[in-house]
Amino acid sequence: MATFTVEFLGCKVSHVDVNEVRERLLRDGHEERTGGSPADVAVISTCCVTNEAVAKSRKAAARAARTHGRVYLTGCGANLGGDAFAALPANVTVVAQPSEETADAVAGDVGAIGCVRVDARVERVRAFVKIQDGCSFSCGFCVIPLVRGASRSRSAAAVLREIRRRVEQGHREVVLTGINLGCFRDRSAGLDLPRLVRAAGETPGLERLRLSSIEINHVSADLVAALRETPCASRHLHVPLQSGDDGVLRAMRRRYATATYLRRLEPLASDFNLTSDVIVGFPAEDDAAFQRTLRTVERAGLTKVHVFPYSPRPGTPTAGDDPVPAAVKKERSARLRALSHELCLRRWRSKLGAEDAVLVDRPGRGYGDDYSPWLVDAPVGELVRVRGADVTEEGILAVAA
Repeated sequence: MATFTVEFLGCKVSHVDVNEVRERLLRDGHEERTGGSPADVAVISTCCVTNEAVAKSRKAAARAARTHGRVYLTGCGANLGGDAFAALPANVTVVAQPSEETADAVAGDVGAIGCVRVDARVERVRAFVKIQDGCSFSCGFCVIPLVRGASRSRSAAAVLREIRRRVEQGHREVVLTGINLGCFRDRSAGLDLPRLVRAAGETPGLERLRLSSIEINHVSADLVAALRETPCASRHLHVPLQSGDDGVLRAMRRRYATATYLRRLEPLASDFNLTSDVIVGFPAEDDAAFQRTLRTVERAGLTKVHVFPYSPRPGTPTAGDDPVPAAVKKERSARLRALSHELCLRRWRSKLGAEDAVLVDRPGRGYGDDYSPWLVDAPVGELVRVRGADVTEEGILAVAA
């Protein structure tokens, strides 16, 4: 038997990927260690979406190499190639494999000792279920198609089985995740994403269903209807914007204009919490373009915006182009984060006196149906009815409803 730890950096897909390795090692009879304890094996799902993400992944690998006998680096960073993880200690192994093959590769190297855990539970209150992987588009800044490969989907039957299993394990919420969710297709079953949402919503015992992220071109009337008509579907969508300037969007090779983004989100503005991603300091972004991004964020009714200073990625069309000074990126990032915080506060204030169901996912904190943060005194894992009493810098202060 080997002892092991798991860690992920980056997005929810990275979390799903490392959990697949975790479940496989548990099924093979190995023992998980938590809380930063040393172990025989460390599995780290790496990220490469920015230079900072690669640096964090490398630092995590070096740290684990000091306290573990063997370290396996998986995920996007491991598939980036180049010298990102060069000159690390000899006990670090880079597993450059597609996500579907990673668990077998790591488990095969660690070695099985016999199945003693038939069904391992995801160690989170909410369960992330991957329905799709890869991307077949070519945004100018994005390395993900190079490290994840072309878009492909799991079968609907496999997805629905996993959702049922997670609910039976006690998870109140399931998040459908993938690299490009709207590309999900199971043609043999006749299911696309809207139909999958409806089918998943029929899972007995499932109390909340959420999408991790969706591109604006896939926010269709059918998807909106499916979300509205599925009782357990969360009133939250995370829809990447990347820029609110049409010239920058064209330079990024995005497949929409700001008018399309605004038009498709307009039907959701009344009751959905809309969050997003924005890149600042892209090579084509000048001050006027950034100002248009600020206006677009506000016009779209967005709240939480994840801000990413532009970072050239190897193998992409803009890999050698980074003219915006770091100080300008930092200043623009701060301005956009300040706007995002003010927009969050506005939404949180609208909930004063209103009731919501909050899933408590850590001590003193949870998320409402629309993924707004609540400060709540209730046991972790519980879904509780609350009323908004006050607003703080961290979220909505809850009292029992």
